[in-house]
Amino acid sequence: MSSTKFILGLFDDPDDMMHGIEKLQKNSVPIYDVYTPMPIHGIEDKLGVKASRLGYAAFMFGCLGGSTIFAIIYYTMVHDWPMNIGGKNHFAIPDFIPITFEWTVLFTAFGMVATFFYATHLFPGRTPRVMDYRATDDRFVIAIDAKGNIPHDDITNILKDAGAVEIKHNDRKYVSYE
Repeated sequence: MSSTKFILGLFDDPDDMMHGIEKLQKNSVPIYDVYTPMPIHGIEDKLGVKASRLGYAAFMFGCLGGSTIFAIIYYTMVHDWPMNIGGKNHFAIPDFIPITFEWTVLFTAFGMVATFFYATHLFPGRTPRVMDYRATDDRFVIAIDAKGNIPHDDITNILKDAGAVEIKHNDRKYVSYE
């Protein structure tokens, strides 16, 4: 039994990589992930990546921040320490708007940072998951899970036919920086 975990197809050109994705999908080869040094238009649709739900999380964090500060200000200015400022009533909503907006933005920003770290598993101090270092510089990489039922030679031939300049059989799950 082979210890290979991933088969990597490295491409020079994004069009060749897109052609490789088409060939692999046509032959029912499951693609683990694709790594590129720049955004490629249309690759999400081709790989079947679902639309992100981060917008919903941002909205919820904003609502939480706005509600939190509004409740704090209301309690402080109306119940705990009511002050007569210029004859206005204690519950003057226009006075609450600037700080409510600022806390909404603050909670959204911090919440999205935390959500991003959670969703991508990029917590501080964690070793980055990198399939091939050149994917951040000049190579387009298709990673295929080698534990499937398709023979490795068939996958290698499909990648060669698609224009891969190099094919690697990784025996480790990820390359570490050490």
